[in-house]
Amino acid sequence: MNEDQRLLFLSSSSHFPPPQGVKLSYGTSGFRADASILQSTVYRVGILAALRALKTQSVIGLMITASHNEVSDNGVKVADPSGGMLSQDWEPFADTLANARDPQHLVELIAEFVKKENITLDGAKPVEILLARDTRPSGEFLLEAAKQGIGSIIGAVALDMGILTTPQLHWMVRARNGGVKASETDYFKQLSSSFRCLVDLSPSGTHANNVDDKLVVDGANGVGGEKLEILKTMLNGLAIEVRNSGKEGGVLNEGVGADYVQKEKVVPFSFGSQDVGIRCASLDGDADRLVYFVVPSTSSNKIELVDGDKILSLFAIFIKEQLSILNKEIDVKAENGYQCRLGIVQTAYANGASTDYLKQLGLEVTFTPTGVKYLHEKAAEYDIGIYFEANGHGTILFSEQFLCWLKARTTELSDVAKGSEQHKAALRLLAVSELINQAIGDALSGVLLVEAILKYMGWSIQRWNEFYQDLPSRQLKVKVVDRSAVVTANAETVAVTPPGIQEAINAEAAKHPRGRCFIRPSGTEDVIRVYAEASSQDAADNLAQSVAKLVDQFLGFGSS
Repeated sequence: MNEDQRLLFLSSSSHFPPPQGVKLSYGTSGFRADASILQSTVYRVGILAALRALKTQSVIGLMITASHNEVSDNGVKVADPSGGMLSQDWEPFADTLANARDPQHLVELIAEFVKKENITLDGAKPVEILLARDTRPSGEFLLEAAKQGIGSIIGAVALDMGILTTPQLHWMVRARNGGVKASETDYFKQLSSSFRCLVDLSPSGTHANNVDDKLVVDGANGVGGEKLEILKTMLNGLAIEVRNSGKEGGVLNEGVGADYVQKEKVVPFSFGSQDVGIRCASLDGDADRLVYFVVPSTSSNKIELVDGDKILSLFAIFIKEQLSILNKEIDVKAENGYQCRLGIVQTAYANGASTDYLKQLGLEVTFTPTGVKYLHEKAAEYDIGIYFEANGHGTILFSEQFLCWLKARTTELSDVAKGSEQHKAALRLLAVSELINQAIGDALSGVLLVEAILKYMGWSIQRWNEFYQDLPSRQLKVKVVDRSAVVTANAETVAVTPPGIQEAINAEAAKHPRGRCFIRPSGTEDVIRVYAEASSQDAADNLAQSVAKLVDQFLGFGSS
């Protein structure tokens, strides 16, 4: 590191002293805290993003959002060249950087890291970092801090993309590194044209007209509602009414949004008896989660939730059907076949009824530990990998190899069998690969894919919701002396230590019809999380309680 660079770090970082007595940690959602203490952290993440851009010689993203958290919180995270999350092996450095006590210490850490990673800080190769924020008022001053952080590295250029959803920024980073147009207008054009393509390829029979064209969306008073207002003007054949767009004076994530709807299972603000039987959807604060719901009656504020597991099932059924149409024998050379591996990826928190349903359809279902980074990584191992969490975060990944084959196959079919069912199936799969955001879960692209599939199938939301009935479940937390005493295996479904606890859990689960239970340590606090499900709510509650007692006996304060 030359002297100019060192002095630049020292002078700029002196304007951003870290908050006293606060230790922050970079997780799946980046850094997240009360916005008032985040300025120094965001400045330092600006440095991190610029270093990542230098290391990868690619465009990197920096997003300022706290997703479904309350409006007084904020956060910051980095998008890697693929549009995915920051590489896990950089997370420890992110922590160290954020918690450096003073400018001198900060510069020492950076000098040590760039040496280890072989990063040259001479400004010879300029790099770009795309910045965006959600609608939180605190985003404005935090964005300035990020710019200062990026600007403290010679040759790093910050490009402010304005107010965006988190998935929009991730999409732009992926597109820019793939050498394609990557403005917000390009994003909207790609979504609307691939949606139109899918709708045009729906069967013309009467069953496609059974679907009510109206959809009512809760925008969580956040950026997603704002963007959906723009996107809906570009769509034909789908009437979307956006409520809680943030323009009506509501508060971000307060009594609204996918997180609230999924956890509370009640109508969000501004929804009620006028919406009985209508197809409704809810986005979260930064529009990377999506759930659907129905208001079943005028007499209560309860809803019937159609969660991420059911969205996953809908996508899986549709893609499986298109693949089987595509593989039907037609008069084209046999060697053009491709054995596409379709994989469904869930975590242990997925409702057992959904897993059973998917397996009964003959689909390959695999499990990963909890966390989007694990799901995404596993899904990428398939030709087509679909992952979703019950909270509504998920997407579909297509391998490059499969897409190359699919494009060639589509061209071939358009020559020899244009308009055939096989040709249409190939075009539909291509349209899905364009519509879905392959960088990250995206509520806007997700909602359009759900709508296109329901139209294709001719299904109402009620018909979709009848795929299977969720098993009743209960989640509990147990305070323990040391959460690291629990070590899990098999995607967190089995507790390896302490010895004997898994056998005791199995014995409890066996007492209840369809009983299933697992425990896992929290990532942030000394608690053990208990998940239980069974054929009735009483049984699920009893199972959770009895396993919580076991955890307390083995690991609680009484055990020591």
